[in-house]
Amino acid sequence: MKAIVFQEKKNFDSLKIKEVPDPQPGPGEVVVEVKASALNHRDVWIIQGLYAGIKTPIILGSDGAGVVKEVGDGVDSGWIGQEVIINPSLDWGENPRVQGKNYRILGLPDNGTQAELVKVPSVNIVPKPRYLSFPEAAAIPLAGLTGYRALFTQGKLKCGETVLLTGIGGGVAALMFQMALAAGARVLVTSGSDEKLERAVQSGAAGGANYRNEEWAKEIQQLAGERGIDLIVDSAGGDGFDHLINLVNPGGRICFFGATRGNPSTLTLRRIFWKQLTIQGTTMGSPQDFYEMVRLFEQHQIHPIIDGPYTFEDYRTAYQRMMDGAQFGKIVITLE
Repeated sequence: MKAIVFQEKKNFDSLKIKEVPDPQPGPGEVVVEVKASALNHRDVWIIQGLYAGIKTPIILGSDGAGVVKEVGDGVDSGWIGQEVIINPSLDWGENPRVQGKNYRILGLPDNGTQAELVKVPSVNIVPKPRYLSFPEAAAIPLAGLTGYRALFTQGKLKCGETVLLTGIGGGVAALMFQMALAAGARVLVTSGSDEKLERAVQSGAAGGANYRNEEWAKEIQQLAGERGIDLIVDSAGGDGFDHLINLVNPGGRICFFGATRGNPSTLTLRRIFWKQLTIQGTTMGSPQDFYEMVRLFEQHQIHPIIDGPYTFEDYRTAYQRMMDGAQFGKIVITLE
């Protein structure tokens, strides 16, 4: 089969299409013929050497949708020929609150979805909703799972509440935006791009602010009005995090699943306990989160925002777009 293989650490040029052996399903496993795969920041961090446990050669890619081609021992043969979405959370464990010690994400250390075929446990596939195209279905898994858990499992978002999503335009934020609107929430956003803010407002956001402006927090506070902000979901961290503590309502919640801007130099602890805030870390999600996330998409007929799609042969353009931060929505690579 053909696969995009990352061959040398910290060397983008070593990411090449190669012929590699077809994966063979073991007991409890299936082989999926990949129709579309999506990129995540995780893929870029790996090729830049900014991720733990990097090994080469490796086929990257956590997101994928396709058709089951083969099944291993103990797997219902009725899966063969079925259109499926792949859950990239492998071996979550028994505790729904936190992943277990054997937990890992598809695409490192296990070979991922940027290939014509991928092998995964049968418990990690779910039927693809019929209304979704393969590129749309491939856009959902990692980002949708991360966003769903942040918004609902950890963030407890309810209909009628106001949520602030930072960094709109990225894959997770774009899917959270759609899920929050579908759930009946009022959504505010931030971005470093006025164009992305405008697109978000046109798509249903109640307003937004450019975080490159010094007064961005005041702008968000004005947009929030008397209702204020009940939940903030962030993936940047850095010094802007202390502003989030100011912005959220007393008794409110802040969920975060990243720290791309590093640790905040100042964190006003007194304000956290006086406002009785919940600050909740979150990442990826449990199998139950994944099933509920897919059900939410199907219930509301949500079509993920796609950036592209790009052909398999044009993978370098897709990766460069991710590295440049130019995307709005999920960057998808098609293999059909």
